[in-house]
Amino acid sequence: MFGLVVSNEDGGKRVDNVTTKHMVALKPELEISRSMIQRMIEKGDVLLNGGKIKAGHKVKRDDKIEVDLERLEKESLAEHEGRIPRAEKLQLDIIYEDDDILAVNKPAGMVVHPACGNYSGTLVNALLNYPGFLTKFNEPRPVRKSSISYGARKTSDDQRESRAKSRDERQIMRPGIVHRLDKDTSGIMLVAKTGAAHRRLSNQLKNRTVTKKYLAIVKGMVSLDEGIINAPISHDKKDRRRMAIDEEEGKESITHYKVLKRNKDRRFTVLEVRPKTGRTHQIRVHLSHVGHAILGDTMYNGPVVEGLSRQALHASSIKFIHPATNKPMELSANLPPDLLTFFELVEKNIVEKNT
Repeated sequence: MFGLVVSNEDGGKRVDNVTTKHMVALKPELEISRSMIQRMIEKGDVLLNGGKIKAGHKVKRDDKIEVDLERLEKESLAEHEGRIPRAEKLQLDIIYEDDDILAVNKPAGMVVHPACGNYSGTLVNALLNYPGFLTKFNEPRPVRKSSISYGARKTSDDQRESRAKSRDERQIMRPGIVHRLDKDTSGIMLVAKTGAAHRRLSNQLKNRTVTKKYLAIVKGMVSLDEGIINAPISHDKKDRRRMAIDEEEGKESITHYKVLKRNKDRRFTVLEVRPKTGRTHQIRVHLSHVGHAILGDTMYNGPVVEGLSRQALHASSIKFIHPATNKPMELSANLPPDLLTFFELVEKNIVEKNT
């Protein structure tokens, strides 16, 4: 269950309105409506201070609202069944492929999975059109039969079938996706082609054994050649589209960085960044927090720079254990033209480390 505490601003408002506002900000890709939240309240999938309530109940400051996110996703799928993403003929920059995995160099501007009315032009749409891709993901899952008594077995089988159907529905929305990149971040993305590969890669990410490296151009001259940013991150309480440092309620978030180049005249620094944890917008929030926001990242106070229409952040490489061979692999993605041009501009007046 996802929990949120009612703010002073929301005190006195209807619980369905407050819940809808926060869920729309948290999960824009689900296109949540108030009627959807009202149905969940009626079913007991939204609780207030641990108990059931009616949609018109007025909340008070510091009340706790809990939402079953899995049920919320199912409600969204049911309401937007006709908008489930379809295969589209979109160009993919394939870096590597075998029977189990696919690595692509995602361009800036491409959404990874359907989001906020954006049910076309996404990486998922492109993957669904890729020859022979993920057919096993989209087949119905068989229900295993149990050897226990008939009555109990029937209930157990029904539960398993329901859970399997829920998983299948979610995979239609995110087939093979094991990690994400922001829309305006370019770079390498690893995608599973089978269920087994998906589970093993997901476990590696969960256990933090995958190493991801990013290149970032940030404002100012970063003084240390190497450093670690350790600051917990949570949703911004004033704007749920943003993330923010939150010492009290934030989740552990750790980012390592290393200076590659410094440009004194333009006062830019080129960094190699390695996030140890994988919080939403982590690199962008952390670099802004220490006073070195990423160029073009206007959401987190990055400066607007001529010739750059997005944040100067690129996922350059990923290191992992192959899910089938169990051998270590490292794959890299070339810089796209917009950042390559900008890197060349930065290099025109470089200051070496410790000068």
